[in-house]
Amino acid sequence: MNRRPTLLAALTLTAAAALTLSACGSDDSPKGKDNDKIAGADTGDKASASPSPSAVDSAGRPDIELPSDLSYTFDWPKTGDKEKDAILADSEQSIKAVDLAIVNQNALDKPYLYYYEGEAAAGTQTFIQAYVKAKARVTGAYRFYDPVVSVRGKGSGSLVYCEDQSKAYDMYLKNKKINKTPVSKNSYVLYNTLLQKNDKGVWVIEKILSQRGSDRCQP
Repeated sequence: MNRRPTLLAALTLTAAAALTLSACGSDDSPKGKDNDKIAGADTGDKASASPSPSAVDSAGRPDIELPSDLSYTFDWPKTGDKEKDAILADSEQSIKAVDLAIVNQNALDKPYLYYYEGEAAAGTQTFIQAYVKAKARVTGAYRFYDPVVSVRGKGSGSLVYCEDQSKAYDMYLKNKKINKTPVSKNSYVLYNTLLQKNDKGVWVIEKILSQRGSDRCQP
């Protein structure tokens, strides 16, 4: 995972187990993802995140609410294909669910475990635990763009996309100090995720690879 800024940068996951989280600034951060920094955030009030694809639906998708200092822009236009659009919707929520676990300081937070399985779940747990150990969380603004989604046979699919972490940061909870880093090539991360449609009809992430500083994602 390369979604976080400098704090968790040292804990960046390897390709096989990498997860997708949002990274901020240009450095890697202590969030299992890569780098993500919290842009001046309180741990207090929570504001509803973008509506979940189904806060209350037959699949039981969790309702995800995040602090108001965290914002997300998903430049993921609908494809018009039912399954591809479902992958985009569930992937959006999976990203937010990991940040919620970091905010909750809980490496076994149920919402993210709803969307991650196998290697991806194990890697994400390690990623979140790093934030818990550092007593830090993320803050700021994240943007996701240039998605390429595909559906294969037997309920499998993939999603490749970019993340702009230039306005996201890590925040240490004890003193509310925000770790800001200058924007650089490494502020942009490429993700490649493999997904499987489970028996509830939810697209869950099984593997995630990330490449910080990818040429493809540069502005």
